[in-house]
Amino acid sequence: MSSVEFDAGHRLWLLRTPNSAYAFRLDAADRPRHVHWGAPLTLEQAAGIAPQPSPADSSFDEPGDERLELPADGGAFFGVAGLGVRFADGTQALEWTYAGHEVEDGELAVRLRDRHYPLEAELRYRAHDDVIERRLRLRHTGNDDPITLLRTDSAAWTMPHRAGARLTHTSGSWSAESGLLRENLPVGETTLTSRRGVSSHQANPWLMLDDGNATETGGEVWSTALAWSGSWRITVERSHTGRVTWTGGFGHEGVQWRLNPGEAWETPVFAGLYAADGFGGTSRRWHSYVREHVQPQPGESRPIVYNSWEATGWDVDEAGQLKLAALAAEVGAELFVMDDGWFGARTGDTAGLGDWTVNRRRFPDGLGPLAAEVHRLGMGFGVWVEPEMVNPDSDLYREHPDWVLSMAHRERTTLRNQLVLDFGRPEVAGWAYEWLHRLVGEHGVDYLKWDMNRAFTEAGRPGDDDPGRLWVDHVRAVYGVLDRLREAHPALRIQACSGGGGRADLGILARTDEVWASDNTDAADRVTIQHGYSQLLPAGTMAAWVTDSPNPLTGRAAPLEFRFHVAMAGVLGLGGDLTRWSAAELQTATGFVALYKEIRPIVQHGDAYRLADPAASPLSAVQYVLGDDVVVLFLRRPHDYGRPVVTPVLAGLDPDARFRDVDTGEVHHGAVLLNHGLGLGLPGSGYASRLIRLRREPRSR
Repeated sequence: MSSVEFDAGHRLWLLRTPNSAYAFRLDAADRPRHVHWGAPLTLEQAAGIAPQPSPADSSFDEPGDERLELPADGGAFFGVAGLGVRFADGTQALEWTYAGHEVEDGELAVRLRDRHYPLEAELRYRAHDDVIERRLRLRHTGNDDPITLLRTDSAAWTMPHRAGARLTHTSGSWSAESGLLRENLPVGETTLTSRRGVSSHQANPWLMLDDGNATETGGEVWSTALAWSGSWRITVERSHTGRVTWTGGFGHEGVQWRLNPGEAWETPVFAGLYAADGFGGTSRRWHSYVREHVQPQPGESRPIVYNSWEATGWDVDEAGQLKLAALAAEVGAELFVMDDGWFGARTGDTAGLGDWTVNRRRFPDGLGPLAAEVHRLGMGFGVWVEPEMVNPDSDLYREHPDWVLSMAHRERTTLRNQLVLDFGRPEVAGWAYEWLHRLVGEHGVDYLKWDMNRAFTEAGRPGDDDPGRLWVDHVRAVYGVLDRLREAHPALRIQACSGGGGRADLGILARTDEVWASDNTDAADRVTIQHGYSQLLPAGTMAAWVTDSPNPLTGRAAPLEFRFHVAMAGVLGLGGDLTRWSAAELQTATGFVALYKEIRPIVQHGDAYRLADPAASPLSAVQYVLGDDVVVLFLRRPHDYGRPVVTPVLAGLDPDARFRDVDTGEVHHGAVLLNHGLGLGLPGSGYASRLIRLRREPRSR
């Protein structure tokens, strides 16, 4: 249960969640000031929190130490502004007057107006369980000149004073996404950002902060995540006094927008979560929030996909796809997805992108026969699409060269031989929706793999006097197309892909069903990628394929069992060339697919426990618990011979309960599992893995 309370005498608001409290107040100048974010408090207790005195009596420092809820230019504020505006006469400072508040459908809106200029701001708060969603709404209340918006962050957050400060975030690149970093926060400003037009492979729009002592199983953690799939910026400031604050929102530095008279401007949600049970407890709360309040089909389990890309590459035709579909059905796949190469002149990545008509040389009778056979085999039918891009060598570009992002008198940079279509233009987004709508409706398409394979360059629109908006307009238009498709085709399911994990964020997951976490399907690398991904997002959103060995990207060989066990830690999929697999390999795959179908509810909907960090040990493990059922995956990568490897203990179990191994019948005491783990006996020092299923025994009377 969550609630919003107000103390009129102290002009203080309190949001209470099951395990935390969040409080802020208005100061004498009507500026919203942060009061508390952490352990549960009552309204009376929050009102008793005295403002911190100024650490130094100096004209070079800010008076007092209470942080602003909406840091903006104006007065003696020298931190990072989350809201920056410039009025027509050049004024940039803001001065607020309180204009009231209301709670509607569980959302608190606190209204502020500038004391002189026609600008109104609404600070919005909503609690879902322990997650607090925050966003900002601005409105131009005048009739004359526009207001320039220099920066419009969704929210600013404050960590309580602690002796230390440590930042957890991710860093990576294409095919090496979600690399987890945990490092001491320096004094000064630390900026995490993407300037690429997508949330990016290089960083993810979330962070966690602690005092340096939190572990996987204990300690206070403050975390936030931005629900946005385009460029973004989060800046964390650790002051010389030890105060830690951060502000974040869409767009990056140097991008600005114009707010016209009568117009409103809304930011995406920037959600925050306080947890007192370490990084593991933080992740489980985020997972629950994503499943229950973000995903469009929260109770649904994701099917086992077979994707043809690594089997065929560009060599796509009806006969080859039919052969793969038959084999995929034999091993138990539930969804067959044909990847790139089925349309236009698309026989490589240099031509045809944007011409979304079936290649009749490859599919003489269109996609109908393939879709019908896939459905006859008992599988759903899916196709790969990349609606936001175009090859210069395409009929679409020759007809509409003005539809791409570009700048006057500047070259159009091609990356992967393609340009970015300007979805901020209504005619472009409308064109995309119409052909997607026809594709899904006319061919019985059950699933789209929506890809996006390059960053923005020359992000302009010749003749547009407010070009900064395209950074936001593009993403919102993509959201709009996805929303319209789902409304028109309620059974359609969509995977978010951006050259792998370039769009793994809460914004895209509100409109898609799963994320392709990386183009890297090497099982050894995936252990690390999936560990970082799991910090915020649940296993039921993470597509993971079993592909060929040696791996096509890395050339590394790994046993089929290990490859399956790694992929079974998420949404299991198949992506190898099944026509080259031996009869024994196909039989093994069939067994693992059948096993995954049994454990799928536990993995995709259960509570996840990371039992060991893959960066710290060659033996990592992840455990899932749903009701009385437990699944544990142990994954060991090669290590030095003779070096001892510690077997992780289990977590989240009742120590007084008994658990029976579903496969062997052996019974284990919960207390023993929590303190000593399981005796694995993994052979050798190379790749090895085990999947263990446990079920809690009924209590004897």
